Amino acid sequence: MARINLLPWREERKKERQKKFFMLASLVAIIAFGILFGIHMEMENRLSIQENRNQFLSQQISIIDKEIETIKTLELEKTRLLNRMKVIQELQRSRSEVVHLFEELAKATPDGAQLIRISQKDAVISIEGIAESNSRISTFMRNLEQSKWLKQPELVVINAKTRDYPDSSWFSLRVKRSQAK
Repeated sequence: MARINLLPWREERKKERQKKFFMLASLVAIIAFGILFGIHMEMENRLSIQENRNQFLSQQISIIDKEIETIKTLELEKTRLLNRMKVIQELQRSRSEVVHLFEELAKATPDGAQLIRISQKDAVISIEGIAESNSRISTFMRNLEQSKWLKQPELVVINAKTRDYPDSSWFSLRVKRSQAK
């Protein structure tokens, strides 16, 4: 005769499988949680390291910005000093020109003419004076034209017999200064 096992072995096997399944699922969940926790901690660590780097770079950038401002200030000061040196060199170079200018004006002024006012703006010299006649003014202009320190005399005004100078002609002229060597 056939023997029939009436014990609930299928249910036990099912319970056993469920138990293994839950243990395996729990183990997988714990491992997954551990992996996720590890990844999260690694990301937090990297984020912290990057924030420290960013803070360091910000500090260095602020230091370099201060140095750049200092450099700009120094460059501005350098430019000012170079401009001063340039002016001083120009004054040094043109120091003797005033002497030559007055010497040339004295040589060019004919007898019977007097210079009343001399002014200079850039390279243009304005001269005012009186002369006994218009021919003295013409002679003065020719003498200025022949000078190596002065060029292009230009008569601006001639007033004959003014109230202040009844026996003379008052004149105003301009002449350019040249760079004679």
